[in-house]
Amino acid sequence: MKKEFVVIGLGRFGSSIVRELIEQGADVMAIDKDTERVDEFATVATQAVAADTTDETVLKSLGIRNFEHVIVAIGDDIQSSILTTIMLKEIGVRNVTAKAQNNYHEKVLRKIGADQVVHPERDMGRRIAHNMLSNNVLDYLELSEEYSIMELRANGKLKGYTLKDLDIRAKYGINIVGIKRGEDINVSPQADFRIREEDILIIIGSDADINRFEKKMMQ
Repeated sequence: MKKEFVVIGLGRFGSSIVRELIEQGADVMAIDKDTERVDEFATVATQAVAADTTDETVLKSLGIRNFEHVIVAIGDDIQSSILTTIMLKEIGVRNVTAKAQNNYHEKVLRKIGADQVVHPERDMGRRIAHNMLSNNVLDYLELSEEYSIMELRANGKLKGYTLKDLDIRAKYGINIVGIKRGEDINVSPQADFRIREEDILIIIGSDADINRFEKKMMQ
């Protein structure tokens, strides 16, 4: 059975979500107040609707509460974002993800019941900054304010060592949860796994511990 989603707001963020969900085989109702944007997605989404989502009557008429997940991707109109989120929770939508413009917006969204809040611009900015600050950082995913997953390219300092030799968990409090080598990936590598230069280490831990490891072993 296909998963069903509603995406409200068809700016760059919402549009990319709609396209990816459709690509992954989901059913998607795409909603925006702008009829031109809705027309653009008429042949992309399962259903594209021009509607004012701050109106509870409109939401009910669209049967929104029957969808398992609603994404509020409204862009600059913070008031519409907040009102839409309130309406969705009041009519009984179980899972609402909302895009936040700033930290204050996030606090309000969480207080009114948003189940998940995302900061796409902030998070992308952090990823780009990490990649620019170090030649070894290939990717970065924030798990919380203090914890992240990071991909680091192994350099000559690590070449030839096994994970047991490095004893990274004891020394730095971080875990290597996977290692990419070319097209292959070793998930949960064993202690005797020997690192080669250019291997990609997938590390999880606190930002402080990961940074300490990178400065000590990767530079």
